[in-house]
Amino acid sequence: MNKAILSILGRDRPGIVAAVSRTLFQQNCNIENVSQMMLQAEFAGIFIVSMPPGTSAEDLHRGLCSSLAPLGLHVHTKPCEIGDDHCATDPCEPFVITTRGPDRKGLVADISEVIARHGVNITNLQAVFKGGDAPGDNIMIYEVDVPTVVDHQALAHDLRTKAEGLRLEINIQHRNIFETLHRI
Repeated sequence: MNKAILSILGRDRPGIVAAVSRTLFQQNCNIENVSQMMLQAEFAGIFIVSMPPGTSAEDLHRGLCSSLAPLGLHVHTKPCEIGDDHCATDPCEPFVITTRGPDRKGLVADISEVIARHGVNITNLQAVFKGGDAPGDNIMIYEVDVPTVVDHQALAHDLRTKAEGLRLEINIQHRNIFETLHRI
């Protein structure tokens, strides 16, 4: 399958998703996955699309740039490399790690290094930092895939130790439990 991954960036405003999806439709592409959000006042969207036979990522890029440049949007396009799923060889369990606490540089780097050291993959990360020491103003939510071969207690211990040194509150829960507790 001929696929491409696109990142679309620019000043947020209504109609960006409509413009991107219309352009992709006009180029006979199918959107397979999309993750889009507003970061402060900026739009950030990542799309994986399947392209019709004979269409290259470069062709798609030219078409997107032509139609999205008037909106002030920046486009990055690359062929999508289909690789091995790291959970295909070692089964994984989905967990959610949340931290709250005072803001400072390096928080994401410090926590993600502990996660990586245990061979755990971050599948989604959301972080909101408003600055200051109010814990509720500075939150990180890591969705992770933990291989079943990983020592869960060692991972939790190392994360708690790192969080304590950073003055962060940390919670580690299986995603099913997290979703049950946070269901509205």
